[in-house]
Amino acid sequence: MEFKNITVSWKEYCNISELEQPDIDLLSAAREVSKAAYAPYSGFMVGAAIRLENGVIVIGANVENAAFPSGICAERNALSTASANYPGIRPVTIAISARTSKGLTPEPVSPCGNCRQVIAEEEFRYGKGIKIILGGSSRVRIIENGGDLLPLQFSRDDLKTIP
Repeated sequence: MEFKNITVSWKEYCNISELEQPDIDLLSAAREVSKAAYAPYSGFMVGAAIRLENGVIVIGANVENAAFPSGICAERNALSTASANYPGIRPVTIAISARTSKGLTPEPVSPCGNCRQVIAEEEFRYGKGIKIILGGSSRVRIIENGGDLLPLQFSRDDLKTIP
């Protein structure tokens, strides 16, 4: 038997103002679009903003549905929109922010497992990591690539093992 270990590192900031201006703008866009989320069941409104390699910012918000799991997360909404409207242009950074009826969540919120897998696929597709900015009202976390959020991820290489 061999013991293995996985380590994840991130940068943490106490305030959005500590970020570089392009990251402030992206997180601000995610915070703003979270207000447009349709979340009548959970009351948990999420916004995502993606900066593409060409500088365009694409936004998405979560949309819930009474027929669970027919809704879509903000991250997948934004990534799908980017893929459909800007084919072949790589996502460079994604900012994610969440709010409830009381305002922004104090702590940063990480993407769900489905969204982590979609981010991992985009990284595989373009051969480069996607920087992730997770913004709460009390702190901001920056993870340098989505693979750090989904260690031991399923990939197309795993499909090659199917006989």
